[in-house]
Amino acid sequence: TLEGLGALRIGQPIPAGSGWAERGAQASDTCRIVSSPEFPGVYAIVEDGKVRRVTVGQRSDVKLIEGIGAGSPEADVRAAFPGFREAPHEYEDAPAKYLTAPNAESGDPALRFEIGADRKVSLMHVGTMPVLGYVEGCA
Repeated sequence: TLEGLGALRIGQPIPAGSGWAERGAQASDTCRIVSSPEFPGVYAIVEDGKVRRVTVGQRSDVKLIEGIGAGSPEADVRAAFPGFREAPHEYEDAPAKYLTAPNAESGDPALRFEIGADRKVSLMHVGTMPVLGYVEGCA
């Protein structure tokens, strides 16, 4: 949801006693990547001690209430979320793109989809700007 995933909430610290933890090298002291064995294919970006974005990848079966997740067709995203802004993808040629909620710049949690060249969702993000728009983990 726009609030987060399970006990992991956008704008809140990582829940104590949860399976969410840093795994692997970290690029920054202020920005950390966490994951949980409970949610394969999902990671979260934590800045200044608070969850700022949750990303759902292709190894995950997590879906939005609308039934959209990694692998969903772009047409389904557009039908469920009309009015999302389209932008060119940073690393893939068209038709790959980003589809971002029109309220993303408001500071409220928002959705952003990465659509691959196959016109399917490759990554799904929920979070707050500017972290929602990061294209390389903490950058």
